[in-house]
Amino acid sequence: MPVGTAPAAAPTPVSLDDLPIRDDLRGLRPYGAPQLDVAVRLNTNENSYPVPEPVVEAIGKALTAELRDLNRYPDRDAVALRADLAGYLGHGLTVDGVWAANGSNEIQQQLLQAFGGPGRLALGFTPAYSMHPLLALGTGTAWQPARRGADFGLTVDDAVAQVREHRPDVVFLCSPNNPTGTALDPEVVSAVLDVASGMVVVDEAYAEFARPGTVSALAVLPGHPRLVVTRTMSKAFGFAGGRLGYLAADPAVVAAVQLVRLPYHLSALTQAAARAALAHRDALLGTVAAIMAQRDRIVATLRDRGLRVADSDANFVLFEVGGDQSVAWRALLDRGVLVRDVGLAGWLRVTAGTPAETDAFLAAMEDVR
Repeated sequence: MPVGTAPAAAPTPVSLDDLPIRDDLRGLRPYGAPQLDVAVRLNTNENSYPVPEPVVEAIGKALTAELRDLNRYPDRDAVALRADLAGYLGHGLTVDGVWAANGSNEIQQQLLQAFGGPGRLALGFTPAYSMHPLLALGTGTAWQPARRGADFGLTVDDAVAQVREHRPDVVFLCSPNNPTGTALDPEVVSAVLDVASGMVVVDEAYAEFARPGTVSALAVLPGHPRLVVTRTMSKAFGFAGGRLGYLAADPAVVAAVQLVRLPYHLSALTQAAARAALAHRDALLGTVAAIMAQRDRIVATLRDRGLRVADSDANFVLFEVGGDQSVAWRALLDRGVLVRDVGLAGWLRVTAGTPAETDAFLAAMEDVR
């Protein structure tokens, strides 16, 4: 700095309000859940079990095989991965009826880009997955919250009446539903398909945890070109860090989302890792029964203690705390257990984890009550 020159003033910090951001985004906060350094984290519905070592080795080999060619773009249509996913899903699906992206969130965003947008309406039955209205907002799609029953259930009559009233271009159905946990009666899906004029998206992110006898919407796909079933490898597969979601639908739907997908949206490394994981699905899905057992243990124990608990077909449980849920959330956190406050007055959600994590949660709940 030349002698006698004053140091330059530091730039004045700016906020979002100082930028020409869209008016409908002002004042909003990004989606997310607290990731706090506590002993027991049961707030994001992750699979608590680490990837088995043989699968780690297989994924490592698959990634290594891709490294030399990272100067080349990946297969932008992920054909081999989609074929593997079709084989996993069954139901007569082929590669043409499956699409993959970076998590089921991106899948649903692509669906809204293709079938929603300005001048169009998406509808979901709340409380449900809180990303759906945010995805609608991001794609310029109007959002219509529809109601569930007092027990968080959704009947054929209620679903049909609200779809007829609002005539949405996209209907979101969650089965099992997040944050309540219960799977839909397949008759609800069929009835909505009969009256909806637009697309019907069934979000089955937790399908592998459903109780025996639960029917997937995949069984309804044949003959319903406006039905889409979305899935993820984040939950049952324990592949949350891999970020792989997918859909099953009529091939025409796959062609539609290919119009809006970003080029090369799935890296070669993601595709290789996901294919290796699918090849070892028996090992990865081996934790599902154990997680379901802990889920059922949580439901039974909390009910024995006199709390209201929603039925669950997922890897989490929604339970009533009998007061201000934010106070109960803080009390559990003070005892080293992090659960999720989903903004539902009087209720909290806890992920079913390992037996030790369940022990810690139930012990903390005994103290909190």
